[in-house]
Amino acid sequence: MDSRTYNPRTVEEVFRDFKGRRAALIKALTTDVEDFYNQCDPEKENLCLYGFPSEQWEVNLPAEEVPPELPEPVLGINFARDGMQEKDWLSLVAVHSDAWLLAIAFYFGARFGFDKADRKRLFNMINELPTIFEVVTGAAKKQVKEKPSVSNHSGSKSKSSSKQRAPESQSRQSKPLQPKEEDEELDEQDEDEHGETLCGACGEHYGTDEFWICCDICEKWFHGKCVKITPARAEHIKQYKCPSCSNKRARP
Repeated sequence: MDSRTYNPRTVEEVFRDFKGRRAALIKALTTDVEDFYNQCDPEKENLCLYGFPSEQWEVNLPAEEVPPELPEPVLGINFARDGMQEKDWLSLVAVHSDAWLLAIAFYFGARFGFDKADRKRLFNMINELPTIFEVVTGAAKKQVKEKPSVSNHSGSKSKSSSKQRAPESQSRQSKPLQPKEEDEELDEQDEDEHGETLCGACGEHYGTDEFWICCDICEKWFHGKCVKITPARAEHIKQYKCPSCSNKRARP
């Protein structure tokens, strides 16, 4: 792929490269997990999980040249596939994917002469995003980080109100609406948590006026666009299962 020869030269370009690769790897380990699982055949040779700046991923053999043009992902992820619980295997691949992403970013930084200030700025930008491991294991939404509070309370996640975010007229309530004063009190108590809600597919934060839906199995929140669910379609779903939970239940 031409992405292997792409050489970002500024902090912003390296960070853009990082985010594209990260989104690809998160996709492989969450929404595309069944396809990823099937491609990691233990009968094959050492396989690696690659993420590209285009947000596409692939499972392939490692580069043959030594040393390779870019740092290579960890080898042999397919060999451990059937030797451990699937969630533990995915978590292991996630950790190694995080390490690979940092290796790629700092390889570019070293190659193009980033100074101490640039390296620090790059790492701080990277560190603002949850790791792939945190997204895959669900730990990201449990962390309390310093983020701007959510000013629009109507867009906040409320366990007591709904499994989906949508305009009030479309909202599917799991419990009766609370009196207005009680709602405001709940919003104030949970404001920090709402601001930290992360999409289980892409790992990004909730944004005002975005439609979200919650999986009834794993209780992770997802952008509707990431799991291809519209507010209208959600109206007819009695129990929503995210792609990852659906795949796990479908696999023998």
